Amino acid sequence: MSAPKSAAANRPTQARPSSSWRTTAAEIAACWGPTAGRVLLGLVLAWFGYHELVQPALWTGYVPAVSSGSAPGVILVLAHGWLLLVLAAALIAGIWVRGTAGVAAVLLAEVVIWLAVKGGLSDLTLRDAGVLGLALCLTGATKQRFVLTS
Repeated sequence: MSAPKSAAANRPTQARPSSSWRTTAAEIAACWGPTAGRVLLGLVLAWFGYHELVQPALWTGYVPAVSSGSAPGVILVLAHGWLLLVLAAALIAGIWVRGTAGVAAVLLAEVVIWLAVKGGLSDLTLRDAGVLGLALCLTGATKQRFVLTS
């Protein structure tokens, strides 16, 4: 004869909440995070470039060693705006992502340094430092989705 089973042994076991949804969310974030960051950085750079091309005279005050509103300042702002648009298009399209993000990081580092020197620690400087941080992160991101060339 076998020993009687306890009441606890006769109760159906309750399933523990699964942590698999957390694992799945983490996998999705790891898989798609760099791609989302790349597209968002591209949109921000396109926005910056667009504004520099539409109203370059508003941005000449940020060009070092050139008087505000001067013709060379306008030309430099226009060149900067076009470069931002080209980088934005390359990031969004997924063309040479790490190199493009590296060039964007250098460009943004120049902007952040100049803003910090000229205006100190401001909301504008911190915003651009955050965008610079995203560009730096993307220079090391080796796994991307929807890229044309790596």
